[in-house]
Amino acid sequence: MRWSPPGAEGEPVEDDPFTALVVAALDSLPEVFRERLGSVAIVVEDEASPEQLQSVQAHGLFGLYQGVPRTSWAADHSPYASKITIFRGPLLRASRTEDDLARRVTETVHHEIAHHFGISDERLRELHRSGR
Repeated sequence: MRWSPPGAEGEPVEDDPFTALVVAALDSLPEVFRERLGSVAIVVEDEASPEQLQSVQAHGLFGLYQGVPRTSWAADHSPYASKITIFRGPLLRASRTEDDLARRVTETVHHEIAHHFGISDERLRELHRSGR
């Protein structure tokens, strides 16, 4: 699945309830952020590969951002290819209810998009603790 802003040309979104949650999480972003996602590919995979886990030294992942954050783009603001992967299996296993799954998917999508905008895990934890 690749997400495209409403009205944009792109690949069709699968008729899948999990993918619909990912799209809803994207649609819940303020427009100013959605507009700046640019060429970020957002995909759903069942599980993280050993290479993906190794790349971030993790035992499990809900999502993964791979790319160059916007804050590191060149002076001419040339975009670099970036990819956000949302992992269906871990999110389904960690969620007890549909509402819990929807919340976790939204948090994961927003977390990975924050990385695209150059926000570190440490800063995200600070913002979470402060209630922002």
